[in-house]
Amino acid sequence: MTSVKQVQVTFDCAHPERVARFWCEVLGYVVPPPPEGFATWDDYNRSLPPEDQGSWFACVDPSGVGPRLYFQRVPEGKVAKNRVHLDVRAGTGLVGEERLATLQAECARLVALGAVCVQVLLADEENESCIVMQDIEGNEFCLD
Repeated sequence: MTSVKQVQVTFDCAHPERVARFWCEVLGYVVPPPPEGFATWDDYNRSLPPEDQGSWFACVDPSGVGPRLYFQRVPEGKVAKNRVHLDVRAGTGLVGEERLATLQAECARLVALGAVCVQVLLADEENESCIVMQDIEGNEFCLD
């Protein structure tokens, strides 16, 4: 039996580069170098047929630890809640008020980037606080 060597998370979206650059800011990811033979991504895009220009974009974890994020243009808009979402682990190891304050500060940073705060879920007997958010195209994610 072979094991999976890498995982890529794919987002359907209307504006791949815009959404990818948002997630670069959220996660500290970077845009990988353009394909060999091209000085820039713009040069690469101009080499494609018009209908394929801007049809996808990607970002990667500069440390090589996290999964590659791939954004592909689709014609339809988002119509329902995500079945899978990212948890942005901003409060790992923190509890109580310290955790909530850290999550709220990160939430404010992401809202300034264009995210939407949907719901703050306060700690209870079973779970620590988390914040449900949406990215710039309405994809849900959690600050955890």
